[in-house]
Amino acid sequence: MPQSERDAASAGSVDQAANVGIGWRHPHYAALLEQQPALDFLEVHSENFFAEGGAALAVLEQGRMHYPISLHGVALSLGSAAGLDPWHLDQLAALVDRIDPVRISDHACFARGLYQGKLVHASDLLPIPFTPEALNVLCQHVDQVQERLGRPFMVENLSAYIAWQAPPEEAAWQETEFLMALARRTGCSLLVDVNNIYVNALNASKAAGLASDEPAQDPEAACRAWLDAIDLQCVGEMHLAGHCHVNDVHGDIVIDDHGSLVCAAVWRLYGHAVRRFGPVPTLIEWDTDIPPLDVLLGEADRARAVVASTHTRGVA
Repeated sequence: MPQSERDAASAGSVDQAANVGIGWRHPHYAALLEQQPALDFLEVHSENFFAEGGAALAVLEQGRMHYPISLHGVALSLGSAAGLDPWHLDQLAALVDRIDPVRISDHACFARGLYQGKLVHASDLLPIPFTPEALNVLCQHVDQVQERLGRPFMVENLSAYIAWQAPPEEAAWQETEFLMALARRTGCSLLVDVNNIYVNALNASKAAGLASDEPAQDPEAACRAWLDAIDLQCVGEMHLAGHCHVNDVHGDIVIDDHGSLVCAAVWRLYGHAVRRFGPVPTLIEWDTDIPPLDVLLGEADRARAVVASTHTRGVA
């Protein structure tokens, strides 16, 4: 479908039709450009296209001729007390100017900081405490990014495997309270990753079971409560992905690896999210053990079916 027709169709049905895309990764560059399947957008990791030229950027520009592009970052380190990397922000701004994306996002996390007197980057998405001081840092950086880009920005909730203990004099908030405060103060939108919520709930349930003989809260119920605590006006996009269970000598944990089909529980939670937030743009993520393109397209079709079924039954 030509871009003009795609935009017109989207504008005419924003409240009714699904808006579904996939994460566009290197193994599918050629196949997607050749097949041009029916997708509403493509999402790429911003940092993979920071070079001033080259094959990767040329492919992205070809994709932009056929689909809207969403830029999703993994290394901006919005929660770092060491501040944002000016070079990284400059590269992101240049890419935004070049691609004109429909959405831009990164995570509520930190990745860089001082170690032995030097600034280092962890190359990972590390959690931040849900405290007023951490919120001030995050808000300052989101404001800085939005001012530099001249556009709204989205911040994603994190799958985290450790948590901070707030000092006694600084009470911590719930994650949903923290994210809502961020959205209110900065005007940013939230990118709600449904799989991340479920992974965290599974791990919290396991930890609670080890710490007490009392039964832990049902993970799906905890996730529905999480979703219900988010203001529907703040959600700009949702992510769906697979996860894996790891049980070895180091323990039993669920990992957000984006390497499998979306599980049944996450599909149920996505239906709950659609009933609450409406058919906001939804991404199928798959980053490890990447299957043939048709598998991702099948997951995208399933997301559309969930939205259609939800609207057929009526919004709760």
